[in-house]
Order: sequence, then structure tokens, then C-alpha cells
Amino acid sequence: MRVKDVMGRVAIAVQRDATFAELVATMRRFKVDAVAVVNADGRPVGTVSEEDLLPGGTGLPSGDTDLSSGEAGLPRGGEGFPRGEEAPAGGGRHPDRRRIMEMTAEELMASPAPTVVGETSIREAALLMHVNGVRQLPVIDAVSGRIAGTVHQADLLRIFARRAPEVLADVAAAVARLRLDPRTLTISVDAGVVHIQGRLARRSQIARLAEAAQQADGVVDLRIDVTYDHDDLAGDLTGEPADRPAEAAGTGRATLARTAPED
Repeated sequence: MRVKDVMGRVAIAVQRDATFAELVATMRRFKVDAVAVVNADGRPVGTVSEEDLLPGGTGLPSGDTDLSSGEAGLPRGGEGFPRGEEAPAGGGRHPDRRRIMEMTAEELMASPAPTVVGETSIREAALLMHVNGVRQLPVIDAVSGRIAGTVHQADLLRIFARRAPEVLADVAAAVARLRLDPRTLTISVDAGVVHIQGRLARRSQIARLAEAAQQADGVVDLRIDVTYDHDDLAGDLTGEPADRPAEAAGTGRATLARTAPED
């Protein structure tokens, strides 16, 4: 499954000169804890999170920020794109207490902005969120680079939280499409971790098996432990013909682990 299958089509973004008050209003309006900052062409150049708006994030002591003015107006960039110059370096943090309500998205944002495209797998999106410590990502058009929507952590969790029997059925169906002998393989699912054990006819089938299994929604980790009768990949490394008889190639064993990020 891809990001395009679960993403929201609302592009939650503000322009670089959006004020502190507008940032607060945007987050309240769309009920999110972060927004993308876009340049004149609608391309994300940074992100501003709730933490960036809190006293600790701006370098201000606790209690010195009045967020009430966040109701003052709606974002200029929430449903449109800015007019202006190219993207700045960004990423600044200004501790001046007197300027707190004058700070802009450009001054507050973290840059560059982590982004995904519609064809990004939900597994990759989850990893990107984990690495960057965010709960949503801007989705950009693969051609223009303009923001096209937003994918939220909750969107991904709905996929990863699937029940084991549902995941097992999808993995089994994926394996069946490869025309592998189901009698030679054992598939089990525990808390999203898929284990595949057994025997394959050819070594090259391992990669196809892994790719097919990982496409099933709800697969968090994948572990494959199989033996194979024919090493049809041997020629790739030795220069010998890959299609040697099975008795010449002998048998082998392969273990594969694809592990998703820990929480």
C-alpha cells in the first residue's frame, strides 16, 4: 500500500511570512500539531510544530507566551500558496521575548522539510516519521514538487493495527500469486511480524517472496528462513551459467530479516 491510498487531500501549509498567531490558528483550525511551510511555488521548505511554538522551542521562559491572539486570524497559507521570493535557509530560533508575537514561520521552522510522494510506501513513510520525530508529513507531487496533501501517523496506524488473520490472509494470497507451492512454506503472523519458513525450488524466489509479502497491509516486520534446492543466482557471482542442474548446484539456506523501526 502507498501513501496515496491513505493520505489526506488537504494541503496543510502556510507561507513563509505567516505570523506566530496565524500558525497557532492553522493548527487549531485543522487540529494538527505541525504545519508545512511552503515557498512561492508551493514547495515545502520547512515545518513548524507545536513544540516550536512553545516557550522552550522559541527560547522563551515558560509563562511568557500569550497564545490567545492565535484566534486573531486564519492562515494565509492554509488553503493557498504564498507569493514571494525563493526559499530561505530557515531554521532559526529567536529568544527575544519582545518579538515573540512578531515571529514568522520562516524564523520558527525546521528546515529542510521531510516529505513523501504518493508512491512512497506506508512503511517508508512510517520510518521517515520515526526518524524525524514527526506525526505527519507533507505529500508532494512527484513532478512539480508542490504540496499535494498530508499523511498523518493515524492514517498509517490504521494499517499497521490490522488483525493477524487479515494480515496472514493477504500474505498467503501474495505468495499464491507467485505460484509457489504452499505445501512447502509455513507462514505465521504475530503482532505484525510475519515469519515465513520452508523450502523453495530456486534461490531467486527469495527476493520475490520478500517483495510480495511486504506489500501486504499491516506487515511491520518480515522474517524469512528458507532452504532452496537450486542456486540459480550463482552465475551472477562466479561467472558460471546460472541455470546449472539442481544436483550440481546443491542446496542452500537463506535467512532474511526486514525490521521496521522500533518505537
